Order: sequence, then C-alpha cells, then structure tokens
Amino acid sequence: MRAVLEARQKAAAARGRQLEDELERVRAALADAEEVQRRRVIGLEEYLEALAEEEAPAEVAGEVPRRKPIGPRRAVPHRRNAAGVKELSPEYQVLMAAAADAGADGLGARRAAVVLGWDSASASRVEGARARLKRLVERGWLVEQKPGRFTLPAPHQVPGVERPGAGS
Repeated sequence: MRAVLEARQKAAAARGRQLEDELERVRAALADAEEVQRRRVIGLEEYLEALAEEEAPAEVAGEVPRRKPIGPRRAVPHRRNAAGVKELSPEYQVLMAAAADAGADGLGARRAAVVLGWDSASASRVEGARARLKRLVERGWLVEQKPGRFTLPAPHQVPGVERPGAGS
C-alpha cells in the first residue's frame, strides 16, 4: 500500500512540474504576443500620423493654413502651429486635461490609460498611452522632466489649457 501511495505522489509531483513548465511557456507566449500587439499599435499610429503629415499642404511663407480636417484627426499638430488644445483630437484633449490636473507630480502612463478608459492592467494599453504621451512631448504639448512623468510646460506656453488654481 505504501508503495502505491508513493508512486501516486511521485506521479502527482511530476504532473505538477509538467503543468508549471507549460504555464511558464504560455506566460512567455502571452508576453510575446502583447509585445507584438504593442508594437503594431504604435506602428499603426506612426503610419497614420506620417500619412496625415504627407497629405497636409506645405507651409507658404510661414503661414499655416487653417482648414478643417475631413474625418477623424489622428495626427498631433506641433504646438507652435496650433491655436490651442481644441485642435487636438478628443483623446489627446483628455490627456492634456489629465496632465493639467496632475500638476507638478506629472501624469504617468498607467494613469493616462485609466483616463482614456483603457485597462491599466494590460501592458499593451499602458504602452499605447505612453506612446501618446511621448507624441505630445515630441510635438511640444507636454514635457517629460522626470522619466515617465509628463507635465505641462510653463503656463504661458500652452494656449487653451487651464492649470488647476490658475486664474482664480
């Protein structure tokens, strides 16, 4: 009887190790798939942005034409070429408002994902939010003074964004 119980215990332990190995394999595959998805989301955004920039008419004598875009606006205009935050798409306007609310502490990518209504537990969603914040930095709308913390530049530099407590 003892030998049967020991054999069953060994078989159960071996099966447990097999399942743990399989779980590790599945977790690695999931992480790889999330990374691929994150890269594709960022690639698609960059492609759409580049496409929108290609289709934009060239500046003439330093003057920026003010025509309304047709369809959804994907590209983030450079801050120097924009009259205000209202020219950003609604998602980016939400991020700018959240950055203003965050104040000097700055807005993190995980919080940005929550503000956008995304699952902050998903690494690909957090990275997508981080990519949007980085794009706002590249275009002069936000600054990243600390790694991963995005804040508004000096108050006079961003037209149309009210800082909390300003103007009161």
